[in-house]
Amino acid sequence: MPEVAKPGFVVSPLKTARFPVPLEWGVPPDGAAVPAARRLVLEIVRAWGVPLSGEALEELELCASEVIANAVGHAKARCAVTVRRVDGRLRVEVADPHPTLERREADPESTGGRGLLLVEALAHAWGWHPAGAGKVVWFDFRESCEAPCPTYGWGTAHDLRLLGAVA
Repeated sequence: MPEVAKPGFVVSPLKTARFPVPLEWGVPPDGAAVPAARRLVLEIVRAWGVPLSGEALEELELCASEVIANAVGHAKARCAVTVRRVDGRLRVEVADPHPTLERREADPESTGGRGLLLVEALAHAWGWHPAGAGKVVWFDFRESCEAPCPTYGWGTAHDLRLLGAVA
């Protein structure tokens, strides 16, 4: 009997794929595209049911906004955003064709130049690496072992990974 996919799940015919599959999309070189891109990051995280607190989601949104805005602003070219889950971490990667990381010292009088300092302060890890002629800037958020329970306030789910092993 063929295997039937549960609603909301994809079954690999060879049972070799890892899910959720990383999602990637392009962002045009326009600052007006940044808000939609950061909202899409949050929509993906919510759709995947990633266990993050409300505060962590706000910090994730801010980090995504900063990294995407940097790519669009400095590279002045289309960038690619990828969201993936790896070993209890949520990773957001932003690839652009500019070969170096623009990191300037924050001038106390300036309204800009603090984006990567925010990412460094809020994300659990971050970095960058060359990719082809350009680079990829990434940051990670650790999934929470304690997240709001989907029972709408009737308790807290502890270590959701253990629940998946039991089910």
